[in-house]
Amino acid sequence: MGALSSLAVYCGSGMGQNPDYAAATRDLGRTLAERGIDLVYGGGRLGLMGIIADTVLESGGKAYGVIPDALHSFEVAHTGLTELHQVADMHQRKAKMTQLADAFLCLPGGIGTLDELMEAWTWNALGYHAKPFCLLDTNGYWQDFIRFCDRIQAEGFMSRERRAQLLVASDIDSALDMLDKAVAGASVGPVW
Repeated sequence: MGALSSLAVYCGSGMGQNPDYAAATRDLGRTLAERGIDLVYGGGRLGLMGIIADTVLESGGKAYGVIPDALHSFEVAHTGLTELHQVADMHQRKAKMTQLADAFLCLPGGIGTLDELMEAWTWNALGYHAKPFCLLDTNGYWQDFIRFCDRIQAEGFMSRERRAQLLVASDIDSALDMLDKAVAGASVGPVW
């Protein structure tokens, strides 16, 4: 077993337009269970979030959800998880997910997914954690965002070292292998 034992997966509460996103999410769920990596995610039952949790559980893995009170009240919480943590707000959700996970993987998603990724990256930059993060670039979903990050660096608002922290993989095994290697060699400290 590698250094990566729990993974926070950020992804959409919707399905997206391309069925490949759901297929990749199912593949990831099966792979996490096969590798013995626990899922940590937002605790929802809808969209890609529901798919990742259901697939991990159906494949014999463990799924830990973290959901804020407001979303739990809207009855979007997944009630069949290994464990569901209910927290007061989105800030506490992200903090709890960070506490529970060794690393972060972003699937396709919207503003919530971007918010989670950027906060994980910012907290890493500030030295609050040394946990790695990766984009799973299914069908080139993240290419425009990657180019934007390259522009931020080129414009002088991000160091080359900080930009290099954003791992990108086009397939699940590569993503998990990169994250496992990064977890094993993680170190805390700002990289300006």
